[in-house]
Amino acid sequence: MKITRLQIAAVLSAATIISFTAGCKTNETSLADRAEGRRPEDFPELAIDVFQPMDGGIKLSPEEIKGRNTWNLWCAGDEQFWERMSRESYGLIDLLKTIDSRNRGTRFATAGLINEPGFRSATKPDQYGLYIDEPVEGEPAGIDPKVYGHPTGIMGFRLFENPDFKGDVVKNWDAQKYYNDQDYAINPKLIRPYKVGVSCGGCHIAFNPCNPPSDPVNPKWENLASAIGNQYIREGATFASLVKPGGFFWEMLKTQPPGTSDTSRIATDHISNPNTINPIFELGARMKMAEPEDIAGDSLNLPGVTAHMNVPHVLKDGADSVGVPGATLRVYINIGSYSQHWLQQHNALLGLTPQKPFSVKTAQENSVYWLASQTKFPNIANFFMHLKSFRLEDAPGGKDYITKDDAVMTHGKIVFAENCAKCHSSKQPPAGVGANEWFRAEVVKADFRDDNFFSDDHRYPVTKIGSNAARALGTNAKRGHIWDAFSSETYKNLPSVGDIDVWNPITGATEKYTMPGGGPGYYRTASLISCWSSAPFLHNNALGKFTGDPSVAGRMEAFNDAATKLLWPEKRLGTNSIFRTTQEANIQIQAAVIPEPLRTLMKPFYDKNVDGKTEFLHIGPIPEGTPIGLLANVDGDADPKDLVALCVKVKVALAKIKLQNLDTAAANEVMRSEVAPALWMVCKCRDLVEDRGHEFGSELPDADKLALIEYLKTL
Repeated sequence: MKITRLQIAAVLSAATIISFTAGCKTNETSLADRAEGRRPEDFPELAIDVFQPMDGGIKLSPEEIKGRNTWNLWCAGDEQFWERMSRESYGLIDLLKTIDSRNRGTRFATAGLINEPGFRSATKPDQYGLYIDEPVEGEPAGIDPKVYGHPTGIMGFRLFENPDFKGDVVKNWDAQKYYNDQDYAINPKLIRPYKVGVSCGGCHIAFNPCNPPSDPVNPKWENLASAIGNQYIREGATFASLVKPGGFFWEMLKTQPPGTSDTSRIATDHISNPNTINPIFELGARMKMAEPEDIAGDSLNLPGVTAHMNVPHVLKDGADSVGVPGATLRVYINIGSYSQHWLQQHNALLGLTPQKPFSVKTAQENSVYWLASQTKFPNIANFFMHLKSFRLEDAPGGKDYITKDDAVMTHGKIVFAENCAKCHSSKQPPAGVGANEWFRAEVVKADFRDDNFFSDDHRYPVTKIGSNAARALGTNAKRGHIWDAFSSETYKNLPSVGDIDVWNPITGATEKYTMPGGGPGYYRTASLISCWSSAPFLHNNALGKFTGDPSVAGRMEAFNDAATKLLWPEKRLGTNSIFRTTQEANIQIQAAVIPEPLRTLMKPFYDKNVDGKTEFLHIGPIPEGTPIGLLANVDGDADPKDLVALCVKVKVALAKIKLQNLDTAAANEVMRSEVAPALWMVCKCRDLVEDRGHEFGSELPDADKLALIEYLKTL
C-alpha cells in the first residue's frame, strides 16, 4: 500500500493525542484510599523478629525489630497503585507478570531481583491458573497477610487478594489468555485475582557483602541485608517488564545502569535520571552532622518537623531536607501509597500538565495508609540507627585484598587526610584547629572509622564537583512542584550555581549551560562507607564496570576498576559514556489500547509483533546511536511554540526517512541535521556525558593514588 506524507503526518498527530491521553488518564475522583473500612490501628507493627538471620544476625531491640519488619514488608497500600498501572499504563507495567514463578531461576540475572529464601518455582498453576512461587520452608511464621500480604517469592514484593475479583469478573478470567494473549492482558477492564505491592525492601534488600550467597538464585536468610540498596536491580525488567524490544522506551530502560532507580520517572520531571539506590548506614553519625534547615508551609504538618531544625540527608542532591519522617513517608508515596491523591497532582507517565504539590494535610485527613505509615516511621529510624557498615576485613577472604604493608597503608591514610577527609569525613576538627594537621593525627587512630559515615553532609555546587548534572537538575522538590512539602525553604531558596560546561553531541563542541536556581544545582558529599562493596561509583553508577557478581571477588573487581577510573580520569569512557540507542528503534503503541474510531482508521499502519498476531503502531525509525537524553529530556514545560516547532520537524524528518527508505547512515544524518538541534534547544538536561567529574586526587603521584586506594578498601 502506498503511504502518503499526509497519512504519515495524520498518524503521528493521532499518536501524539493518544500518548497525551495515556499520560493523563485518571479514573479516581475520591480522595479516600481503599482501606476496606479498616482504621490505622488495624495495621499494627509486627513485633516478632521474623528476619533475625538478616543483617549479620545483629541483636535488635523490640522497637528496631518492628522497624525492620515494616521496612521489609509494609507496602502502605501501594498495591492499589500498581494494580491500577497494570490496567492504565497501556502495556508497560504489570507486576503480576513480573513475579511469574517460571522466571525464578533467571530473575537475578535478568532483573537483579532477590529471591526469597524458603521458596521454589511453582510446580503447577494456582487456583486461578497463575504461577506463584511455592513454599518449601515458607517464610517465617507470624506475618499477617491482611496487613502485609502474602509472599511472592521475591524480597519486598507482596501479594494481596483483589477484593474486586468477584462475580462475573471471575467468569471472564482466563489465565491462559492472560499469559499468552497480549490484547487480552492489556484490556483496561481486566480485573486480576491479585494485586502486587512493593515495600521499601523491594529496592533496598540485597546481599550482605560480608556473607555473600554461594548461589545468588537461592540465597539463605543470613545472606541478605535490609538496607544496603540493591546494586543489581534492573528497573526496566522489574517495573516495566512488558516493554517490547525495538521501542525507544525499551532502549531507555536498557541503557539504565543496574542498581539505579529513576525516582523522577514517576512523577516525571522530564529528565532521564537514573541514580544509585542508596545504602542506609550510620544514621546516628549522620544525625551528628545534620545541617540546619528552615521549614515552612505544609511541611510543618509532618510529624516531628519544626520551623528550624537540623536535618540529615540521604539523597545525593540533598532535596530530602525536612527530616527522617518526611524522607521516609515520601518514599512510600513515591512507590504508590495514597495514589488517589498523588496521581491527581501530576501527570503520571508523560508529565504534560503542570505539577501541583502533594498535600500532607490532605493525606492526614483522607488516607488510612498514610496515618498507619506515620505511626511506623519512628521505629524504621530506630532500625536505621543500629545499622553499621560492612568492612572488607570481615568478609570471607577480604583481608587478602588489602595490603599487608603497614607503610603503604599509613601512607594511604595520610593521603586521605590531606586530600579527601575535609569533605569525606563526618568527624571534623574543632573550630580554630588546622584541618590538615588534625586529620593527619586522627586518621591513623584505630577508632577513626568508628561512628564515621565519611561525608560532611554539605551541599556543594555541581560547578565544583563537575559530575553529570542530571540529578542536580531535578525539579520535583522545587516550590510548587510535587514534592514541595518534602523540601525545606533553605533548599527552595538556593541560588543558581551559574554555568556548567556541557558537550554538544551534535556539534562536538563544549557549550555553557546555565543551571536554574530554587533548589537544583547541588550535590551533597557522597558517603564512602563500604565503598569496596558498592562499585560502580558516582551518583549514577556510571564510573566503572558492573560485574553482577555479589561475591567478594566480584565486588573487588568492580571496586578496583572504578577506583582506578576515579583517580585516573583518562581511563574513563568520556563522551562514549553517553547513553545511546543500541539499535534502530521506534515509539511503539499497542493497537489494542488505541481508542475507537482511531484504532480502525489506523489499521493500515499497524505492524505485527514477533508473535505474529499482536498489532503495534510504530512511529519512527529513531536511528541507532541517538543520545537517549535528546528525547527523554524534552522539557514538557518549555515554550509551547518551541515544542510545536519540534513536533513539526520530527514529523517531517521521520516521514522523509520512511518515504525515501533511507539507510541507517542517511537516517542518522537527517536526525542529526534536522531534528537534533531542535531537540537540543528544548532539552531540560543538556549534560549527557555520564562518567565525568569528581577528578579530585587525579593530580597526585601514582604512588599516592595506589596507597589511597588501599585505605579506601578498609572504609
